[in-house]
Amino acid sequence: MTVLLVLILLAVIVGGVVLYLRARRNRTAALGDQSARPGGPVDPLADHQGVTDIRTVRAGDMIDYGDQLYFVRGSLRLKEGGYSWSEHFLDDARGSRLWVSVEEDPDLEVVLWRETADVTEPGGKTMEVGGVTYRREEDGTAAYVSEGTTTLAERGSVEYVDYEGPDGKALSFERFDGSKWEAGLGEAVALPALRVYPAGSDRT
Repeated sequence: MTVLLVLILLAVIVGGVVLYLRARRNRTAALGDQSARPGGPVDPLADHQGVTDIRTVRAGDMIDYGDQLYFVRGSLRLKEGGYSWSEHFLDDARGSRLWVSVEEDPDLEVVLWRETADVTEPGGKTMEVGGVTYRREEDGTAAYVSEGTTTLAERGSVEYVDYEGPDGKALSFERFDGSKWEAGLGEAVALPALRVYPAGSDRT
């Protein structure tokens, strides 16, 4: 009789241990699946690896360049005669005013621009800013169409004067719809180091 009681007691203990281990394993599995549950945090860049064709950029996209992530707030599509190009206004989360211009003339030229207060209007054939000498390259008037957030009208015109400097540096002046001149200092973008993350799922 004593042996039977001992066997029964051992069976109860073993059964309890088995039930405990099963419950613990199920609880661990449930915790591990929390990140996949609907309504949890979602990685906005998880569905694609980005693209390298800067010509596809539009408002809502993100640009990764120079260890900095930029959010594209709006775009200008410009046209002068049979020639067209784009300017995209960026937000770097630090309050800086900057943009990237994209044109094919005929090679693809991409320049990152930052607003400067060191000069206020275009000058003669050469200008010196920050110890760098720039030579006047071209000027004209183009029509633009605005997309997204640009602080400009939906359509209008812009006067521009462009200067070229050494080592991919540039100086540009723009005057939108007869307002005051805006100046920007630019540097050529190293395309292999740039990546675009489209906002929509229709581009890869």
